[in-house]
Amino acid sequence: MDLSTFHYELPDELIAQSPAAERDGARMLVIDRQAGTWENRVFRDLPGYLRPSDCLVLNDSKVFPSRLLGHRPGRTGRVEVFLVQPVSGDEREWRALVRPGKKLPVGERIEFGDGFSATVIGREEHGERILRFEAEDLWAAIQRVGHVPLPPYIQRADGEEDRERYQTVYARERGSVAAPTAGLHFTDRVLGEIPAAVARVTLHVGLGTFQPLHSTTVEENVLHKERFEVSAEARAKIGAAKRVVAAGTTSVRTLESMDSMSGETNIFIYPGYEFKRVGAMLTNFHLPASSLMLLVCAFGGTELMMEAYRYAVKERYRFFSYGDCMLIL
Repeated sequence: MDLSTFHYELPDELIAQSPAAERDGARMLVIDRQAGTWENRVFRDLPGYLRPSDCLVLNDSKVFPSRLLGHRPGRTGRVEVFLVQPVSGDEREWRALVRPGKKLPVGERIEFGDGFSATVIGREEHGERILRFEAEDLWAAIQRVGHVPLPPYIQRADGEEDRERYQTVYARERGSVAAPTAGLHFTDRVLGEIPAAVARVTLHVGLGTFQPLHSTTVEENVLHKERFEVSAEARAKIGAAKRVVAAGTTSVRTLESMDSMSGETNIFIYPGYEFKRVGAMLTNFHLPASSLMLLVCAFGGTELMMEAYRYAVKERYRFFSYGDCMLIL
């Protein structure tokens, strides 16, 4: 398949630069796959589409401030480090994206202030670096100097509000470098109205979720691995449900990787994939020709999803992380 099949035109002004005034006030495009139809609703209507026999699956991974700004010793130029995932048991060594990459060879040191620093100890295939960090309390240092990892299409600096709003209300397990954005719409009020069973799984969002695809031929792409975990309690709820409703593509990828209780997955879902567990999906609107767009087309059907996206653009829905959502039934 040609990746260009999954491209659509999006005016820049429809890319949400900040969250909605109310978490559960976002618009929700509800799509019926069998009928090939849709209707305009708002997110707080979600409980009305769920049944007691369903299981709603949430990803409880917690975003941490993974964007660090530092400098090389004796230099004034800024170095940006984007943490991706720990690669050592003591969590002192991390895979990271760095800028400017050409000026950071193996052996280079980066200082972030107050005794917090890192040394480049390795380089990987697509330019990622392996960094070894030094700090008295590493997580406290990251929390103190780190910035909320807003996506590059949000063209503003992160603020204090983002520490709350770029995080689901049910986040528990620290480890994501991007929010599982479909979950950003939930409030305690909406969760309290859900008639279905609710199961929590964990997938720590990393490069596998948001990095651009490198090949224009869909099947030639390989995603990075991301860590996931499914408890025995969650597995039992999922197994007992007549229909599993996944909140977000990260929940989908976890559910479709559930042959084991925990591990790493680089599952790449694109049209032609046969879903094993997911019966309905809540998801935000995704970047054109991205792995997440391909996943949505695999679930809803390419023709119907592309038509629905064009409709959403026409109706001026808000797109991407802080934008509106769709419920695919």
